[in-house]
Amino acid sequence: MTKSTAAEAGSGPVGRSAFVRRVSARRAAALAGAAVLAGTAAVCAPGVAVAVDRAAASAVPATVFRDCPPLPDGVDPARWRCEVHTAAPVLAFGKVTVRLAPITMTHAEGPLPDGGDGQVWGAMHSTPTAVPGVRGLAIQPEYGGRSDFYTGTFSLRFRLLGRLPAPGCTIGATAPVDFRLKRSGPSTWISQDPPLIEFSAYDDTFTAPAAEHCGPLTRHLDRRLGLPADGGNLMTYDASYTFRTYDRLPRIPAR
Repeated sequence: MTKSTAAEAGSGPVGRSAFVRRVSARRAAALAGAAVLAGTAAVCAPGVAVAVDRAAASAVPATVFRDCPPLPDGVDPARWRCEVHTAAPVLAFGKVTVRLAPITMTHAEGPLPDGGDGQVWGAMHSTPTAVPGVRGLAIQPEYGGRSDFYTGTFSLRFRLLGRLPAPGCTIGATAPVDFRLKRSGPSTWISQDPPLIEFSAYDDTFTAPAAEHCGPLTRHLDRRLGLPADGGNLMTYDASYTFRTYDRLPRIPAR
């Protein structure tokens, strides 16, 4: 897998896609105003726009990199970097459109001793967001156990919280929701030192399964949320991204 995969030809703005012309106006509007994560490994590719260093006056705090994972054996720390991005996703599936609270994902990537591309998952942090139009229900994304930031793919589960669902109520509990994000515009360097990049992507091809483990109201929740939803779904991000090579990080204890 190569870094260019996440920015392949034909993955331009949603408005160019015949499929997207068929999605509802609310989802098209969400994409028009959103920037997204699309394989963080690809944002530094040649040809990205460069902006004035308006964020360069202050260094990125070391605490931003607290979730950087230990490196594989035998790799060069100076050639591996810990990458942290923060995004405010817009999620539209079934009968629901919700701007999720910001999420933060951390991973490491760099060359392996055999010359291949390596990456190691770090952590994800998120908080619940109220589901519009459904009183007493909130949704919180959780890492689904799979990620490949060279191609812009990752999986999530969505926990449903509140007075309606039973504990453990989750969309994607058995099989997480898989996303394959596509670039929807050029990346922009906001700052060179410290590095800070904004970028944009989307996925309009994922499927949303029925909720599970929600107790006696499971079917009611599925009807209210429009689940399962095999098509007409959209996920976008407004995102920013920073990184630091491992030779410039504090020592990270082995897990």
